Amino acid sequence: MADVVGGTKVVSGAGSSAVDRLFAGETVLCDGAMGTMLYARGVFINRCYDELNLSQPEMVREIHAEYLQAGAEVIETNTFGGNRFRLGLHGLQDQVHAINAAGVKLARESVNQIRDKQASEAFVAGSIGPLGVRLEPLGKVGLDEARAAFAEQIQALVEGGPGVGADLLIVETMTSLAEAEQVILAAHQVAPGTPVVVMMTVDEEGNCLDGASAETAALKLTSWGADAVGCNCSAGPATVLSVIERMRPLTPLPLAAMPNAGIPRAVEGRTIYLTSPEYMASFTRKLVKAGASIVGGCCGTTPSYTRAMKSSLRALDAMEGGVEIMQRSGAGKAAISAESKVAPPPLAERSKIGGMIAAGDFVTMVEIVPPKGIDCSKELDGAAQLHRLGVDAINVPDSPRASARMSAQSLCVQIQQHVGIETILHYTCRDRNVLSIQSDLLGASSIGLKNILCLTGDPPKLGNYPNATAVFDVDAIGLVNVVHNLNYGLDIGKNSIGESTGFTISVAANPGVQDMDQEVRRFAFKVEAGAEFAITQPVFDMRVLEEFLRRIEQFRIPVVAGIWPLTSLRNAEFMKNDLRVSMPDEIIARMAAAASPEAGRMEGVRIAQEMLAEARPMVQGVQVSAPFGRYSVAADVLGLAEVEVA
Repeated sequence: MADVVGGTKVVSGAGSSAVDRLFAGETVLCDGAMGTMLYARGVFINRCYDELNLSQPEMVREIHAEYLQAGAEVIETNTFGGNRFRLGLHGLQDQVHAINAAGVKLARESVNQIRDKQASEAFVAGSIGPLGVRLEPLGKVGLDEARAAFAEQIQALVEGGPGVGADLLIVETMTSLAEAEQVILAAHQVAPGTPVVVMMTVDEEGNCLDGASAETAALKLTSWGADAVGCNCSAGPATVLSVIERMRPLTPLPLAAMPNAGIPRAVEGRTIYLTSPEYMASFTRKLVKAGASIVGGCCGTTPSYTRAMKSSLRALDAMEGGVEIMQRSGAGKAAISAESKVAPPPLAERSKIGGMIAAGDFVTMVEIVPPKGIDCSKELDGAAQLHRLGVDAINVPDSPRASARMSAQSLCVQIQQHVGIETILHYTCRDRNVLSIQSDLLGASSIGLKNILCLTGDPPKLGNYPNATAVFDVDAIGLVNVVHNLNYGLDIGKNSIGESTGFTISVAANPGVQDMDQEVRRFAFKVEAGAEFAITQPVFDMRVLEEFLRRIEQFRIPVVAGIWPLTSLRNAEFMKNDLRVSMPDEIIARMAAAASPEAGRMEGVRIAQEMLAEARPMVQGVQVSAPFGRYSVAADVLGLAEVEVA
């Protein structure tokens, strides 16, 4: 049963929401874009807009006043980027409190002034945007660090309590549910009782930018303790409307909708939002009919949009006598159901390599680098000969040293189809965003590639095209998380993909790196994310390998040692000085003593054989490189009969 309050019907029982208590259940109109207004006043986008609270307070105060005069009932503080991470980009990380406190003060002064002149009620909302950094497991910033940064900002926003500090908090343009959760936790920690409105931004299909559906967002934000949920920014009012319609059945909370003025267009060097105030006003009515009770504007909206939206809401009340927000029995009150996980096959059943790793068998692998052209006959011949000699798998690097080569996935498929030996696909984050990563991995699984080595990848500056753009949406740790989720039948938004991809997940390790503490810490994260075995960089110093294995004992997974047969003194010096591989002086001296190129190659094979013999009791396999495509050298290192490869 619905009650009528202020001309708008609200769900019975929803008054338990702190937002409903604050607004007495009425539909509330928020202001529009602060950044758009500042830019229109000549403030360039390379400035820190939040800092203007200190350096140009009158400009900020004037913008607040314009929105209030246009009919806005909630004014957001100019603090969207007022966290230490975003402020740190401008060297202002130590002014979090000053900037946020000043933002609240300016908004409060504007609200008090309009109240005194027009005797109308208005509220101050502390604006909180994303941190602008990636959180673990896809980034380097820990969840606890994120929560602390949000808590620091919120503390400054609510200082003095309602009427002095912010009356409510509006968390907006959230791209990740994981980050949104940290804001809610921080608000509960430092500002209990202050209403928290949380809005996600979505793509054109209405899904959050971390892949989560609108329905998942509504359920999770509700369960985490938000006081109102919704959507802002995005691709314009039509997209936001679809999200509100999808969220309404799944939460009893008030819904907030603050769309962009459409998608921006470049017109004669200027960025223009082409959606008109009248069009936005028409969607305001639709948003309220769909269940939104907090409406406003985001990028591209100005006081003229606010004025049109205010008129639209007045007309709606006059014509319909209110809008019913339908009560959904029990929606959002029950705990979120378990994610639609599917158990992946046991490791022993996923692939031959997975079976050997699970059984504790010693694995032999040889690395075959893709060609620079389209002819891979030499690589296929080499794989066939190594297969006949008993090598267990072929490793295929992904454009090593950031060079342009045939795709590793293509060569893996051809080796498996034409030769029949299992491959391990090296997969890097350098060239792909998270959408492409998921697409590639789903495709790889569907065509029978079952072993993945998750790598961050060499930056383009190391290769032949140093000006090429790198992506690096995630690093190796984040990639392992993505693959692990796919193995459980879930995409990165925890939406079901139906079946497990069934990958055997491996990661790289570098026992000889200078910063061993960082390497061990990252290795632990990889294991926690779901890595099932590791392949090391080339090892030439057994003391380094022993120390690394000792350091990872608490989170040990099977380790395959990398073995590189040196071909010359120059090759050894390159490995030591350019690639920073730990190379004992004794090995340099042995390679220097070789009397001829052939003697150098033979000495390199002997050194590699010694490394293999020493490493064998400590590890569960070896990966042998074939320098310059000499597969016979790799066979010699493994003690197999020599093969001739054209």
